[in-house]
Amino acid sequence: MSVTPLRGTAAPAEAAARRDAPARLEIRDLSVVYASRQGNVKALDRLSLSVGDGEFVAVLGPSGCGKSTLLKIVSGLLRPSGGQVVLGGRPVVGPRPDVGIVFQQPTLLPWKTVLDNVLVPIRALRRPVAEYQDKAMDLLRLTGLERFAGHYPNELSGGMQQRVAVARGLIHDPALLLMDEPFAALDAMTRERMTAELQAIWMKTGKSVVFITHSIPEAVFLADRVVVLSERPGRLLETIEIDLPRPRRAQTLGEPRFAALCNRLRAFFSVDGHAQ
Repeated sequence: MSVTPLRGTAAPAEAAARRDAPARLEIRDLSVVYASRQGNVKALDRLSLSVGDGEFVAVLGPSGCGKSTLLKIVSGLLRPSGGQVVLGGRPVVGPRPDVGIVFQQPTLLPWKTVLDNVLVPIRALRRPVAEYQDKAMDLLRLTGLERFAGHYPNELSGGMQQRVAVARGLIHDPALLLMDEPFAALDAMTRERMTAELQAIWMKTGKSVVFITHSIPEAVFLADRVVVLSERPGRLLETIEIDLPRPRRAQTLGEPRFAALCNRLRAFFSVDGHAQ
């Protein structure tokens, strides 16, 4: 796997430390083949990558290249056709309590309050809910939703609902947080604000994150490294190291280094958005 830093700049020390730490997640020679009426369809082809402890890795690629399939396999919801996923030194063979997932849609339960929605994984894992009440409130405070603990999802904006989903993904203290285009359905201004808030939450919690996105600026703003996948079947084209200091702010979007990294990633895609 090649790692291409931006020429003439050095990676921040903290990002380098996360990258060089023992891998929290290892994906080894992963392949996925779906059966269909028209024949077998290969979604992923011999994909290998790793995520360090506390590292934020964004996965960027064209539609249909297997990004969401990759997350399903890492979460244990789908079995690969070949290869292996190892999380915390143990092979992933099914759903695990040390993984949190945030989907593109918040998928909140409309009949439950914000607080109860955050606690859903605790009930699913059959852990004592009372012991997690304080932690749930801490997460709502972290996401700026403490005042809305007793509200219902239909009383919240789209961005607020997605913040509830992030808190829910963290409530059981997972070692790995998987995020599948969590801001894709939001308007541009809300999406930009949520991106900054996610960076703050990640810096506070120190979780390992795999973040799926179609947005090059979003990937560059958030990630320590960006993994570029080809068109289906998804293969690893390259891994780009994002050597921007943190915390990254709105002004970062206008910096020459940010533009250079975006252009470096954009070079992998043709004008119609397909990987070259």
